[in-house]
Amino acid sequence: MVLALAAAAAYAVPAAAARFFSEPAARLALLAAWLLHGSVLALGLLGDAPRFGFAPALSVTAWLVLTVYAVEQKMFPQMQARWALAGLGTAAVLLALAFPGTPLHATASPWLPLHLVLGIASYGLFAAAVVHAWLMTRAEREIRQAAPPDIGLPLLTLERLTFRFVGAGFVLLSATLLAGFLFTETLYGPGRVWKWDHKTLFSVLSWLAFALLLLGRSRFGWRGRKAVRVLYIGALLLLLSYVGSRFVLEVVLGRAQ
Repeated sequence: MVLALAAAAAYAVPAAAARFFSEPAARLALLAAWLLHGSVLALGLLGDAPRFGFAPALSVTAWLVLTVYAVEQKMFPQMQARWALAGLGTAAVLLALAFPGTPLHATASPWLPLHLVLGIASYGLFAAAVVHAWLMTRAEREIRQAAPPDIGLPLLTLERLTFRFVGAGFVLLSATLLAGFLFTETLYGPGRVWKWDHKTLFSVLSWLAFALLLLGRSRFGWRGRKAVRVLYIGALLLLLSYVGSRFVLEVVLGRAQ
């Protein structure tokens, strides 16, 4: 709890008072928050009694997005999303503190964490794609409003990065679904079989949406608002799959499984 509150504060303070922070101080504050956030996740997922649920999934996703941003900031210093992402980190840490999830099933395989990692990594990549799509939309709006051209990343660079994240996320999502379909009993324990529940249905629908987006991009040159809309639809469907189903089970119905 102490680490989680420290991480949330490390994100929130500079995000709320961005104008008072110099560039070196801002980078240091985000680095401290990122390290504290990672420590919280490690304790929750790799400790003696690992727990997982919709809020930890969102927290890991936010941490991965911030990791991507930190790497990209080295290559593209003009990226301007630091404080919005810091606010996202604050919300994710506090949400996971309030809803820490449930213990992993006692009969689950040691391979289950790897399966979860694949799934959450795809969440992180698609979330990074959504952030870049939002930046792309903002850049396009600034161009229409004749804003100075040196603000943020060039539009074509943002578009290229967006689809790279979509492609990588699609590969991981495909691997996650295939592993769940082929090795359900191995991952979750004897007697557990593949079933068409809400999580599976929304996952497959999101896979179809992303497949359509990539096909439209390669065959028909989809870009701009049309591509962004399909990306948002796929991301929403993916969010409803694991996070949505676990939220209903843990919060609305109050059930562990």
